[in-house]
Amino acid sequence: MLPMGAEWTHGLRSGVRDDTEVASMKVLMLFLVWCILLVLAWPIALLALVLLPLVWLLALPFRLLGLVVAALFALLKAVLTLPARLLNYRG
Repeated sequence: MLPMGAEWTHGLRSGVRDDTEVASMKVLMLFLVWCILLVLAWPIALLALVLLPLVWLLALPFRLLGLVVAALFALLKAVLTLPARLLNYRG
């Protein structure tokens, strides 16, 4: 709940946006572009509407692979820096 009178400052918190605001802006822009495409070239817009979920499904394993590789490198970094952290080294 926002304090009284603070409703107008939503989104103006010193120019910092959180992830939900950025994600919602991306969805809004994607919808706007799709609407423009629907007006200008409706067959391509409908094709994009059908193919977008298929492309997302095909990209899902690669996103999971990227997550696993990032976790592996984080684990490797933690293991390699463990002796320095145990000895309280400040480099």
